[in-house]
Amino acid sequence: MFCRTDQQIICYSCPVDEHKGHDTVSAAVERTEKQRELEVSRQNIQQRIQDREKDVKLLQQKLEAVSLSADKAVEDSEKIFTELIHLIQKRSSDVKQQIRSQQETEVSRVKVNMKKLELEITQLKRKDAGLKKLSHIEDHVQFLHNYPSKLSASTKSSSINIRPLRYFEDVTAAVSELRDELQEILRERWTKTSRTGTEVEVLLPQLEPKTRAGFLRYSREITLDPNTANPLLLLSEGNRKAEAMQKQQPYSSHPDRFTNWCQVLSSESLTGRCYWEVEWKGGGVRVAVAYKDISRDGGSNECGFGFNDKSCALYCDNKSYHFLFNNIKTPVLGPCSSRVGVHLDHKAGILSFYSVSETMTLLHRIKTKFTRPLHAGICLCYYSSGDTAEFCKLK
Repeated sequence: MFCRTDQQIICYSCPVDEHKGHDTVSAAVERTEKQRELEVSRQNIQQRIQDREKDVKLLQQKLEAVSLSADKAVEDSEKIFTELIHLIQKRSSDVKQQIRSQQETEVSRVKVNMKKLELEITQLKRKDAGLKKLSHIEDHVQFLHNYPSKLSASTKSSSINIRPLRYFEDVTAAVSELRDELQEILRERWTKTSRTGTEVEVLLPQLEPKTRAGFLRYSREITLDPNTANPLLLLSEGNRKAEAMQKQQPYSSHPDRFTNWCQVLSSESLTGRCYWEVEWKGGGVRVAVAYKDISRDGGSNECGFGFNDKSCALYCDNKSYHFLFNNIKTPVLGPCSSRVGVHLDHKAGILSFYSVSETMTLLHRIKTKFTRPLHAGICLCYYSSGDTAEFCKLK
């Protein structure tokens, strides 16, 4: 017998004694029931085994796919980098050939001029020797008899164009600039991300740095363009600082000059990844970026930083911030500071403003698409004499 209540085997006399009133059945009946449960359990386990075996096959296929994809990526990237290396080597060979060709042309020209000069020197020495011999004749009649009918009236030599000794420095500068651009792409702009799920591995822009030291890796020295400065702005500190003045400065007339808005643009055009800081004091300042073709003449919104679609700006005063773009004002929360950091990732279309003190606090970030190079700008908002804004020198 089997007592289902106590889940134990019992003898035939137990149901009338110790297990009286319990649910009891014969061992054979209970075995049949348990056998049925066992089969169901086995079926479930077998189904799980089949499912897991399918999963193992899928993982094996994924493993093979990952290996094949990685091998192909290595092969393709090696091929591409080899092509890139060959392209650079070809360009290097072309540059060398051009330099040598220009060198040969220049050397040939110099040698021709040298021969002309040497021949002229020889002729002049011969002529000078003859005149010297003539000058030593004491007999007046013989002197006059041998005196040439015509002496050279000019003492000037034939003109030889001597160029400055800077023949190929421009080539070196151009190659150096190319190297710097390639270094920026390889070192700063791109990084590999880990594979997630079934997505294909891609190259994405690096994330923004977390510390000021990280931002300083991208620091860019900014200078202000005097031809864009409003006449009420005095530029100093190597054109890094702008100060509002009561009297107009004697600037010349220039089509790039802001005539009404008290603002100025940088000389440098900004692409790639750049970071700069602006130290300001006074009533308020707009720290801006703008396209070069922003309007300059007059006091309309088309000229003011942040009031059109060709510029945007972070307004700062001693109590608050707000962000301006296309004449739309967005309140910005953050600790007030006299120094603002700006990080531009031109290719990624990211522009970020930071409050800089002992720590850096993100104030505002936009994600957009920049279609051409940008220029940094500042606007002293209240025309108050003594208000200043300066692009800091960063170590």
